[in-house]
Amino acid sequence: MRTLPLPPGRPVHGRPPRTGVLLLNLGTPDAPTPAAVRRYLREFLWDPRVVEVPRILWWLILHGLILPVRSSRSAAKYASIWTPEGSPLLALSRRQRSAFEAEMGARGLDVEVGLAMRYGEPSIASAWDEFRARGVTRLLVLPLYPQYSATTVASTFDALAGVLAGERNQPELRTVRGFAADPGYIEALRRAVESHWAARGRPARLVLSFHGLPRRNLDLGDPYHCECHVTARLLAQALDLAREDYEVSFQSRFGRARWLEPYTVEVVRELGRKAVGRVDVFCPGFAVDCLETLEEIGMEVRQDFLVAGGKDFQALPCLNDQPAFVKALADLAQAHMAGWPVRRDEQERLAREAADSARRAREMGAGEELTGT
Repeated sequence: MRTLPLPPGRPVHGRPPRTGVLLLNLGTPDAPTPAAVRRYLREFLWDPRVVEVPRILWWLILHGLILPVRSSRSAAKYASIWTPEGSPLLALSRRQRSAFEAEMGARGLDVEVGLAMRYGEPSIASAWDEFRARGVTRLLVLPLYPQYSATTVASTFDALAGVLAGERNQPELRTVRGFAADPGYIEALRRAVESHWAARGRPARLVLSFHGLPRRNLDLGDPYHCECHVTARLLAQALDLAREDYEVSFQSRFGRARWLEPYTVEVVRELGRKAVGRVDVFCPGFAVDCLETLEEIGMEVRQDFLVAGGKDFQALPCLNDQPAFVKALADLAQAHMAGWPVRRDEQERLAREAADSARRAREMGAGEELTGT
C-alpha cells in the first residue's frame, strides 16, 4: 500500500484553522534592467482595470510602441533609486510587513502575515500557497492603497478572485476597501509631516501629491479623486493649515488624455516661478516610497522647481514602516477581524481541541490519510 499525496487545501486532522492577513501593494520589476522592466510593464499595463482601451488596439500600441520605448527609459529611472536590498518598494514593504507582524504579536494576536504584489513578485498566488500550507482558512486582505480606485483596489480583488477560483476549499474572506479617512492613518500622516518640520522648519507651501488617473475614470464614477481630497482636507485640519498653506495635486500623468488636475509638476513649477520660498511635497497616497516618490518627485519634480526659479525643495518620506502607520494598519486589521478567533489564548484552545479531535478520530479508526494500492 502506498500513501497518496494530499490534494492542495485538504484539511489536516489535528491542525486548527488559522487566520491570515495579506498586505498587498502594486509591485516592482525584479531588476533595474530593460528586460525586467518590460516584463513588469507588460503585466501592469495589460490589466484592463488600468488601461480601459479595446484589447486588440491596446495590444498593438502596447507591444508596438510603449514597451519598446518605455522599458529602457524606465529601467534607467529604476537604476537611479535601486538599493543594495533591491527595489525600494519591495525592501520597504518587507520591513513594513515585519513591523506589522511584530505589532500584531505584541497585541496577543496569533495570525499569519503575508506580503504580495499585484504585479510581479511575490505574487498573490505564491502568498496564497504559503497561507494554505499553514492551514489558513480565514483571510483578511489589506491592500495598501488608502484611497479606493478600480485601477488599484478592484484590480487586486479581481486578481485574488482569479487565484481562488480553482480552489476547492476556499477561505472565509474579508477585505479592506480603503482607509482614506481612517483616524489612525490621518494621525500617522500628521506625525510624519510634523516630524519633518520639527527637524527642518515649516515650508512656505505644502504640496500634497497623489497618483493621477485619467479624468475619464472620475467621470465614470471612480471615487478616487474625492477620497484624495478627503484625505488632504483631514490632514490639513490635523496640521492646522489654512487653505492657502497647501496644494492638492496629481502626478504620474501618462499619455495625451486629460488626467486629474492640477498636475503636480505644473503646480510646483508655478510655485518656483513665484519664488514662494521653501516647498515641501508629501505623497499621502503611497504607503511606501517607490519610483514615483523617490525618482519622479525627489528628482524630476525637484529639478523642475529649481529650473523655474525655486530655491528650496524638500520631498518628505512616505509612511513606510513608521510606528504610527504600522499601528494604524494593525488597528484596521484588528477591527476587520472582529469575531474571528485570533487572540493567542483562543488559538491555543483551538489547537488543543483539534489535537483532541484527531486523537479521537484515530481511536475510532477515522481520519486516516488518503491511501491507495
